[in-house]
Amino acid sequence: MTSEWRARGRWIGIVTLTALAGVATLISTRLIAQGPPAAIGFTAEQAQRGQAAYAEHCASCHGANLDDGAFAPPLSGTDFRQTWGDQSPEALFTRTSTAMPPARPGSLPDETYADLLAYILRENGARAGSRPLPSGSAALKALAPPSWPRGGGGGLAPGATIPPAPTRANPLQKISPVTEAMLTRVPDGEWLTWRRTYDAYGFSPLKQINKTNVGDLRLAWSWSLPAGQNATTPIVHDGVMFVLGFGDRVQALDAATGDLLWQYSRRLPQGVPPSHKRSLSIYGTRLYVPTSDVHIVALDVKSGRVVWDQAVGDPKTGVRLTGGTLVARNKVMVGTTGRTDGGNYIAALDTETGKEAWRFYAIARPDAPGGKSWNAMPLDKRNGGSVWIPGSYDPVRNLAFFAPGNTYDTGPLRDLVQADGVTNDALYLDSTLALNPDTGQLAWYFQHQANGQWDLDYAFERQVMQLRVGGAVRDVVVTGGKQMIFDILDVKSGEYLSSIDLGLQNLVMAIDPKTGAKRVSQELVPGDGQTKMVCPHVSGGRGWLPTAYDAATKILYIPITEACMDLVPVPAGERGSLSTGVRWTVRPRPASDGKYGRLQAINMETGKTVWIDRQRAPLTAGTLITSGGLVFAGYLDRTFRAFDAASGATLWSTRLNNAPSAPPIAYSANGREFIAAIVGPGGYQSMSYSSLVPEIVNPADAGAMLWVFEVPTRSTSAPATAAR
Repeated sequence: MTSEWRARGRWIGIVTLTALAGVATLISTRLIAQGPPAAIGFTAEQAQRGQAAYAEHCASCHGANLDDGAFAPPLSGTDFRQTWGDQSPEALFTRTSTAMPPARPGSLPDETYADLLAYILRENGARAGSRPLPSGSAALKALAPPSWPRGGGGGLAPGATIPPAPTRANPLQKISPVTEAMLTRVPDGEWLTWRRTYDAYGFSPLKQINKTNVGDLRLAWSWSLPAGQNATTPIVHDGVMFVLGFGDRVQALDAATGDLLWQYSRRLPQGVPPSHKRSLSIYGTRLYVPTSDVHIVALDVKSGRVVWDQAVGDPKTGVRLTGGTLVARNKVMVGTTGRTDGGNYIAALDTETGKEAWRFYAIARPDAPGGKSWNAMPLDKRNGGSVWIPGSYDPVRNLAFFAPGNTYDTGPLRDLVQADGVTNDALYLDSTLALNPDTGQLAWYFQHQANGQWDLDYAFERQVMQLRVGGAVRDVVVTGGKQMIFDILDVKSGEYLSSIDLGLQNLVMAIDPKTGAKRVSQELVPGDGQTKMVCPHVSGGRGWLPTAYDAATKILYIPITEACMDLVPVPAGERGSLSTGVRWTVRPRPASDGKYGRLQAINMETGKTVWIDRQRAPLTAGTLITSGGLVFAGYLDRTFRAFDAASGATLWSTRLNNAPSAPPIAYSANGREFIAAIVGPGGYQSMSYSSLVPEIVNPADAGAMLWVFEVPTRSTSAPATAAR
């Protein structure tokens, strides 16, 4: 391999067996020909030439660790044969001739690519013959897949026949298009959006698994996911589960059995690291997937084939997609994240073509409304406004709700400059944005915290509810920030109605009953050279873990971590976590008893606490509420628990291989109901709070996995009396 190719070794790290597997499942090579396809063949001389070409162009990378730590897999062995063994040789020829060598793809003659293919065939156990392997896709399409060994036992014996495989139903054959009506009123057994429904409740109407039998909950199946952070919520439709894994791998699984149906793996550009995402979307016959290189990819639900691929931003500018998509009104909407000059934005693409329909900037432009709220800073010095989670939607009023977060560049906003009309509120940070999905126009906004100097975002789910407020039933939007103050707004106008403060913060001293403006303690504003003890911690009392809401009982189930932080000044010349020159450290709450994980049930009409459960381990996953009277939650100590939704009693518990990192879901398939949870290493909550519980070891190499549970049909309805 040339030095130029080695210098670009990260490309090779991308062309792993995972990537090859994704391509293999996407390229359809089952062509219908006149009569059976011809057997594949190659000559010994051709394979010998291929070996020489492999040594020159490939061997220094494949099967070796590269200088930059990337790894390129060998082009032989069981895993390789399992991927390519049932494919026409045209698929592998096309892959190598269009993508190899990575630094100059397609630069070799077709004859050389054919020689390389002959060598690969020989190395995987295929026998040479008298007929050379042809060059070019057209000729290769007519050939049958190679008959090389598929396992580790030397392959199939000569003359042996394989009995036909058992007939297995494939749910993809009957999968139906997802309509807007289905997204508006989700069928009971489906999970079609991040929080199942447009109103972001995280509620399932399923009740086959309930308080009387949850003690018998058992593992139904499991599935290993790509190693790395994984906070993605799966989508389930018509018995098929779609999962987005680390490294931008999408897999379609039989939701009843866990069988793999297809997979798609994205090849990332050089220098673009993979990132976790919180959701993907389904609409019509397509999945809409955010990628690490800031694209949205539309995949055909039946095959994983790419229908369209549209850039939303340029990762070189620092922008990312780590939240997730929302589909409504034939638009797929997504917010960007990252520290990028000029800030982040929400983009809407046409679901059919991928063409961008509109873009709304989360940071007000200087000449636009709110433009003077940035303390006279020029646009290129304004940053933040990351949209960390998917939006929610009110189909009655045709409003999509998005939640820009804070900025880390708090220094220039700290002290108000004296200029006419200028404020340091910093719109639209920490705001609820109500956008028209047809046009992207802003219907209204409400800023929950002006000039947030602590990174205590209001960047979480917006839930659309009906609540009795002031004696009258109102349609409202509810959200809570890291301080665990929940604001209630009129859904149509954004009018402030009221707030519920859970009393676990020391920053907000008062809330204006008319405007909702929050008055903060000036003694806790960082940047004066003094250490500040602020509650909660920057990861939140309630952080990125979504709440769950039961509309029938008006109860919201909130995952909370009881922790505070010190904002400690850094030495001169250092920036710190925030540009006021401080870094945050974690500490227990004053007089803490060492129980950090707090699950709290609140009646949203009365503001009263229904129950509280406290555990040693911090929570790491959002909550799920079901009609079976159950609440599910996950913790840093790898426990996954089911609670009585009415009383808070623990009814069931199990230990997983890693900390649950995404909110659990409930769904049905083949007449059975399931509870699913995803675990993965290095989630933000686990990284933030591990020092509080040093006895809880959660190794990064424990891996990411999807766990799916069910109650066996033989289960009785005897009341569950003890946690398991």
